Amino acid sequence: MALTSQSPFTHLFHKHPPPHIPSFPLKPISTTTSTKPKPTLSLKPNLLRRRAVAEDVGAETSKGGEDHQNVLLSSPDVEEAEAGEGEEEYDWREEWYPLYLTKEVPDDAPLGLTVYDKQVVLYRDGDGVLRCHEDRCPHRLAKLSEGQIVDGRLECLYHGWQFQGESGQCVKIPQLPPGAKIPRSACLKSYHVKDSQGVVWVWMSETTSPNDSKLPFFEHYARPKFQDLSTIHELPYDHSILLENLMDPAHVPISHDRTDWTAKREDAQPLLFNVTERTPRGFAGQWGRSRNPSLMNTLRFSAPCVLQNNLEFVDKKGVKQYFSALFLCRPAGQGRSMLIVRFGASVRSPVANLLPKWYFHQNAGKVFEQDMGFLSSQNELLMKSKVPTGELYLNLRSSDTWVAEYRKWMDKVGHGMPYYFGHRTLSLPKVPAMVEHAPAGPVAAAAAAMPTKGGLGAMHAPNLTNRYFRHVVHCKGCRGVVRAFGAWKNALLVASVVAATVAVLASGWRWKAVMLVLSAACLGGVYACSSAVSIVTTNFIRTHRRL
Repeated sequence: MALTSQSPFTHLFHKHPPPHIPSFPLKPISTTTSTKPKPTLSLKPNLLRRRAVAEDVGAETSKGGEDHQNVLLSSPDVEEAEAGEGEEEYDWREEWYPLYLTKEVPDDAPLGLTVYDKQVVLYRDGDGVLRCHEDRCPHRLAKLSEGQIVDGRLECLYHGWQFQGESGQCVKIPQLPPGAKIPRSACLKSYHVKDSQGVVWVWMSETTSPNDSKLPFFEHYARPKFQDLSTIHELPYDHSILLENLMDPAHVPISHDRTDWTAKREDAQPLLFNVTERTPRGFAGQWGRSRNPSLMNTLRFSAPCVLQNNLEFVDKKGVKQYFSALFLCRPAGQGRSMLIVRFGASVRSPVANLLPKWYFHQNAGKVFEQDMGFLSSQNELLMKSKVPTGELYLNLRSSDTWVAEYRKWMDKVGHGMPYYFGHRTLSLPKVPAMVEHAPAGPVAAAAAAMPTKGGLGAMHAPNLTNRYFRHVVHCKGCRGVVRAFGAWKNALLVASVVAATVAVLASGWRWKAVMLVLSAACLGGVYACSSAVSIVTTNFIRTHRRL
């Protein structure tokens, strides 16, 4: 999914297409590079194979009078020149990562999360202050996120050790004899967290003080009366695959065809791109559709995992309006990512005011599920191939510019990440992937507490193919909807049985008819409540059709 000016959910904010788009000032492209040696896995010999592929493509397209170099983003000669560019200084630990939506952090329980392969626990102490530590007890490595909050302290539920929030120091061990001192090594590794614009961010370095200048700030979301909708999803593929998908507007008309009126496959067309900025911190530029070149979006990717797609226009009254799609993509381990989505606008469509938030959330889940099969298989093939994306992708000038820019950015800074796949370089994970929540198997999964203690039994054990686990357990509103509709379902079922019983016992035909109609109406309500719960918790299944 890539949120664009004409893609799913924009109807929640726009009443009419913007009539006028002002010009955007273009920033000069930064081309500063260091003179450090290239990554060891540059796989330069593979450029020969890439050249052969490009020549084959050129032979095919030349038959139709089309020069393949006008179609593909990079020719072999350009790639050879780019291979001479050096690395930039980068350390993934010295970055702010989006952990969670502030409003969704539970007040009474710890929350287990992951950044790359680092497992952390987030919770509120006795004063309501957010704290973050490494998610393991120094005693015998039990997960602290499976624990509880006791008198404002984090308690490990294995043996009852308790830890103070600010320092992470252990302050209580029930098994110690009277007068014995708690070992100084009974202390947790702590991470700095900040609540900024409704998102909890974590600084992952244990040795370097937080750099506040790197903390993202989003201008649109600080504007007075700027309205936004936020949702959070856990997804079964790498965050780099997720970012590729989100910065790929070309797939929206095809993959999300008829998801709502803004996505139609007949709107698939060549796209226009203009890269205006490249730095070690990311890249930016403008893009639009060839059929409407005056309507240009502004896209910006900022390290380590923030993507913005903004649109500014002047409405019929001459007032400047703003639309923003913000994607915060946290790496949550190999083959896993967590996405915080925020759609905002300075003016909101009346339709949005009529729809409950849970409807928007389930529709967002549907959109991600439409892409899930493609992206999971893409992730798997990329890992199996063990070569850079430049050896696998055929990036087109008219659709894949941002994808190529992102992978080339990773060529420059990926050496400072735990693992990465760049355009011409890569670094494979040092250890194979494992299921963080339940490495012991399905029994452990069923026994483990849900991330926000919102589980409804074994059927909702950790499972990234299940919408309930991917979204609902992270969303207080949707969990409340499931509970509310479940309660109404039970109440209506009881009412239906009572009405049917009265109909059987009643002597007059009028009472029998009234009670039977009431019983049927209650059964209809039971079905409606069941359908509502299913909409919120059940995956979308694509129905293929012959066109």
